[in-house]
Amino acid sequence: MRVLLDTNVIVDVLQRREPWFEDGQKIFYAIAKQQITGCITAKEAADIYFFSRKQFTGQGNVDAKARQVMSKLYALFEVIDTLGIDCERAIAIENNDYEDAIMIESAVRTGIDCIVTRNTEHFRISPIPVCSPSVFMQKLNEPSA
Repeated sequence: MRVLLDTNVIVDVLQRREPWFEDGQKIFYAIAKQQITGCITAKEAADIYFFSRKQFTGQGNVDAKARQVMSKLYALFEVIDTLGIDCERAIAIENNDYEDAIMIESAVRTGIDCIVTRNTEHFRISPIPVCSPSVFMQKLNEPSA
């Protein structure tokens, strides 16, 4: 199963943000154990790098630390491209968050099975199933039929 994690889920884990950290961490573990394939978009990578730099402000070489975070993420996650066609198609989606519409289009084009986000309401029109991290973990832990 290929799962696209929204930026908020990634940053929750990296910054240990409560109350969301635990569910996000469980998803990271499932990816590390190869129970699922975790994905991020190329567009998200730039955002995650930005948030990582901010997190390390005042802690020495912020660029080196942010690059180290990204290297670890690239080892764990598949990075899916964000193409111009995704941006063009996202314009037609009646969604109040254009960035999330781009994510939906990238997910559709690359065959993602599920999008995991804390902002499920931003993905109401997604043709791909969307779950919060806690709901996703409940489904992942359900016994197979």
